[in-house]
Amino acid sequence: MPTAAPSRPIVISGPSGAGKSTFLKRLFAEYPDKFGFSVSNTTRKPRAGEVDGVDYNFLTREDFLAGVARGDFIEHAEFSGNLYGTTVQGVKSVGDKGRICILDIDMQGVKLVKKTDLNPYYLSVQPPSIEELEKRLRGRGTEKEADIQGRLSAAQGELDYAKEEGAYDEIIVNDDLEAAYAKFKAYIDKVTSA
Repeated sequence: MPTAAPSRPIVISGPSGAGKSTFLKRLFAEYPDKFGFSVSNTTRKPRAGEVDGVDYNFLTREDFLAGVARGDFIEHAEFSGNLYGTTVQGVKSVGDKGRICILDIDMQGVKLVKKTDLNPYYLSVQPPSIEELEKRLRGRGTEKEADIQGRLSAAQGELDYAKEEGAYDEIIVNDDLEAAYAKFKAYIDKVTSA
């Protein structure tokens, strides 16, 4: 019996604090067997409540760079002194379980994925404004001032990139959580039922 063709991955991107994690948690709760999260790798320290292998694969800088040298990563980037990246194996392991792989990556990662043959759908989740984003980041109470400023600077770059033609297949502005999530879910349903 032939196996079904693998589903196209979905790349979700947007500034830290835009609401991607909130949307993904809800989506996975509603569809526990449909999607798989490609767990990203990072050299940053875990935040309170984060679990290694679930939220991120927490690696030493040396281990991360060794993986880059071996060609293990589809994409990787450095932000605020920490490395982040997605491995080929991370994406494959989701597909091997018969699930649609979702990648939560930044703009640098999106540009690198566009150079691969993964052919994903690209979705950007954005805050209504930089001011609102700053309020959300400060409200977390988890980051130092320098990190907040770095995230705001990166966010402006992400928002500018999203304006480029063909950067994303869909852009959702998270100005109202319920309405934005409904748009997010509708887009995911559309591309996964095609």
